[in-house]
Amino acid sequence: MQDKILVSACLMGQAVRYDGRAKPLLHPAIERWRAEGRLVTICPEMSAGMAVPRPPAEIADGATGEEVLAGRARVVELTGGNVTAEFLQAAENAVALARQTGCRYALLIDGSPSCGSGFIYDGTFSGRRQAGNGVTAAALKAAGVEVFSDGEIDQLIDRLAQ
Repeated sequence: MQDKILVSACLMGQAVRYDGRAKPLLHPAIERWRAEGRLVTICPEMSAGMAVPRPPAEIADGATGEEVLAGRARVVELTGGNVTAEFLQAAENAVALARQTGCRYALLIDGSPSCGSGFIYDGTFSGRRQAGNGVTAAALKAAGVEVFSDGEIDQLIDRLAQ
């Protein structure tokens, strides 16, 4: 049986991002994996009941998803709202789905305070990036799921070929 891949819904063309848009990842491997029934789609924020559109959110004070999971940081909206509980629920939902469906890998949109794995934003809403994981990416990694960003699809292809 082929390994399943948890994938960000926005990468699959679903308009679930905070701004009501999608960010489809057009790659032949995506279509092949879809045809093989290997993809399990989730928008962590929507799974936690967050609306579309919704205010942009970032992990505050230059912290990371690991720090949010440890209770040392929070996720805030541009409007000032604290959405840490929703992001923790989103991460928990993604881990549960990965376990239920046997996903050993995840392909997630980079930059997101949930799904970012190569970079996230620094919490100032200024567009400044920093290395780090979003809350869902950190939770998936802690649960033993190998996480790849949308920019690392070729590395995921190579990993699946091993």
